[in-house]
Amino acid sequence: MNDDTNKTVFISYRRSVAAYVARAVFQDLHAHGWDAFMDVESIDSGEFDRIILNQIAARAHFIVILTPGTLDRCDEPNDWLRREIEYAFEKDRNIVPLMTNGFDFGTNESHLTGQLAELKRRNALNVPYDYFDEAMERLRSRYLKQPVYGAVVPTPVDDRAEVARRVNHAAAQPQVTTEQLSAEEYFRRAYKKHQEDHDLPGAIEDYSQAIRLNPSFAMAYNNRAWVRLDMDDVDGALVDVDAAAGLDPKLVYAYYNRGIALDRKGDYDDAITAYNNALAIDTTYLSAYYNRALTRYRTGDYSGSMVDYETAIKLDPSFANAYWGLGNCHYNLKDWARALDAYEKYVQTVKGAPTESVVKAIKELKQKLGRS
Repeated sequence: MNDDTNKTVFISYRRSVAAYVARAVFQDLHAHGWDAFMDVESIDSGEFDRIILNQIAARAHFIVILTPGTLDRCDEPNDWLRREIEYAFEKDRNIVPLMTNGFDFGTNESHLTGQLAELKRRNALNVPYDYFDEAMERLRSRYLKQPVYGAVVPTPVDDRAEVARRVNHAAAQPQVTTEQLSAEEYFRRAYKKHQEDHDLPGAIEDYSQAIRLNPSFAMAYNNRAWVRLDMDDVDGALVDVDAAAGLDPKLVYAYYNRGIALDRKGDYDDAITAYNNALAIDTTYLSAYYNRALTRYRTGDYSGSMVDYETAIKLDPSFANAYWGLGNCHYNLKDWARALDAYEKYVQTVKGAPTESVVKAIKELKQKLGRS
């Protein structure tokens, strides 16, 4: 550990979309004598507060790597990246957003809710992969020289061995290559083409180039599968998610996308198994609960579907579609009162006016229950 608290840094990033650039930033800082912390392993829920949040408190600077896709899950209340950023604000850290691969605050406005809106007011540094060394020099000489207003608290004694292990583990990772950084840029381009430009063939081309440059890029296989699902190429998507899971058995998105693909093929039991695998990795994965609920509903397992909808609602009480699905389960079980309650909560949470079919369903249930 560096005795100079001003040379301590926490690196926050979305592992699925920025692993290589985050590792390259860590390696540069580490090589220049900075005490940097980043977690390259999956975070066990029981250790999150003890290790991760304590490390934010123990470090003067907080770098958040921003790429297209980084903020997408920040809408979920329990998202770990959101928690890290909010805690850094709470501790009054010197927060430095590093924008890579074409990240733009304007196109991420919908995700910048609550305290995350403050990110766009911070002095951000653009980090193009082909000028990476120059950007890192600016980061070290200017951006990490800014004052820190919150107290920097030493790492708790009980955490020190584990923190040292994680830092050593990060430092032992292979040096990031130019090809890997270039692959991540193609990945970002593909993401933008898919999500913003709706250029599906272009997205496939760029994800494929990312894979050619970095054949072990699990997330590129996963996201190419996502595009193929949008192109109704279900079999191609299954090939890609299997490749992704083979490269990274803990890649939760691969199992989630496998579930979607199998559901579309009508292989409901296997789809449920895929969602089970996703939730075994991430017990807070809201979309996996929701999609497993949909699949269970299709099999006639209304009780199991209700459990998943209710879990999704606990994770996000404003999740309108989960209330609608819950209402449909109660309706099929002829529990009119609970169905009506769920439909009315759907109306309270849905954005915009409810459709005519929703209004009709609520009116029908009120008549069944003798309510005006």
